[in-house]
Amino acid sequence: MGVTDPAGPVMDRDEVDRALARLGAEHEAIETSLLALQDHAGRRLLEGAELTGVTNERWTTAEASITLLWAYFDAYTDALRSAREIRSRRRWSSRDDLVELTELLRGESVTLAGSATATANAPTLHGGSGKLSEQFTLVTLVDRMNELYATSLDMVVAADAVWSALPARIDLLAAELQRTRRLAHSVGVRPGEHPAGDDLERITRTLTKLRSEVVSDPLAYWIPTQGSSAPGGGKPDTTVYDREARALEDVRREIDAVLTVRQDAEQRLVRLRDVLSRADRTLAEARTARGEVLAKIAATEVPVVSGPPTVLQEQLATAAEYRRHAQWHRLSPLLESLEQKADDELLRARESLTAVTAPLAVRAELRGRLDAYKAKVARHGLAEDKFLIERYDAARRMPWSAPCDLRVAGDAVLRYQQAAAELLGSGRVPGPRAPEDRRGPGS
Repeated sequence: MGVTDPAGPVMDRDEVDRALARLGAEHEAIETSLLALQDHAGRRLLEGAELTGVTNERWTTAEASITLLWAYFDAYTDALRSAREIRSRRRWSSRDDLVELTELLRGESVTLAGSATATANAPTLHGGSGKLSEQFTLVTLVDRMNELYATSLDMVVAADAVWSALPARIDLLAAELQRTRRLAHSVGVRPGEHPAGDDLERITRTLTKLRSEVVSDPLAYWIPTQGSSAPGGGKPDTTVYDREARALEDVRREIDAVLTVRQDAEQRLVRLRDVLSRADRTLAEARTARGEVLAKIAATEVPVVSGPPTVLQEQLATAAEYRRHAQWHRLSPLLESLEQKADDELLRARESLTAVTAPLAVRAELRGRLDAYKAKVARHGLAEDKFLIERYDAARRMPWSAPCDLRVAGDAVLRYQQAAAELLGSGRVPGPRAPEDRRGPGS
């Protein structure tokens, strides 16, 4: 048998032995890898699963590739066995033996008939020619096996990684979902009656669909790592799972809020009644004060005091009804709204009282200022001054008259201050809030 050009020069015995040793090590490594692939849990799952979508397409190709791999390996094994038999004929191989070994080890000595399944599914993907038979050197055959093995293993590892990661997590989330549903029902949170109940229904449907898709088409939930040549380079796509997990956490917080309402509803209702009662009393005080202002203060516009809003009392009664019937999901938002409105109502009542009583406060300030100056004058020995007594009497009649004209009273008090300041020798009228003005009795 002549040596073909691809085989090159005839190998000597040492080159043959080194080549056989290398090919033997490769054979052992390939066999170990193929057996590991055959026993891989992901491959066994793929083999028995009802697959759909992209996983079904890729597994059909991978199955053909694995079949072709074993065919290549068997041919590789036969060629290596033949080479070893030739080399073992004699201790010192003859020229003819070396020529034959060179052709076998370096030439296109391996011929493979096309497998109907493999050539129908794998040639385009793995560079096959689609011929009924192909010839390989042992080196190119190893390269082809490595390529088929890498693509097949990548598909198996990716599917197994998704199956290992997602279904178990989905099941755990589904179990938590069921516990949340039972808790929600116990507090009246149901579909069609509360948004959280509708969310639970949607999450249930989504998780059921997600698990079905992950089991039948795991590669649809696989994100390969860009630029990675390692088999199984990538990670499961948990986008949908993570979104539903966050949604369930939001629902749990809503349920917790409803549970909190159930625990402290009575206390909150008592506080609401107290706040609204204080607001009513403040408004009643403002109405009384307004009548007093209208009777005692002249030429003053006094704000109208509105009555307590009946709608808040009606809502409070509704809240109490919800509590009696354990409608916690309805009570929760109503209490939050009522608490804010009740606080606003109490603030409005206090502001109304302040606005109504402002003229009385002005009158009280004038009285206090007048008495404070009278005391100051007395300390300086001017209490018996006739001019000051006249000014004081004139000024005092105004703040204590009814109705009181605040403008006229203010002018009278100011004139008394001016007179007192002149006699005291200061020539300056101290401001109404100077420290010395605050001394003396007030009424």
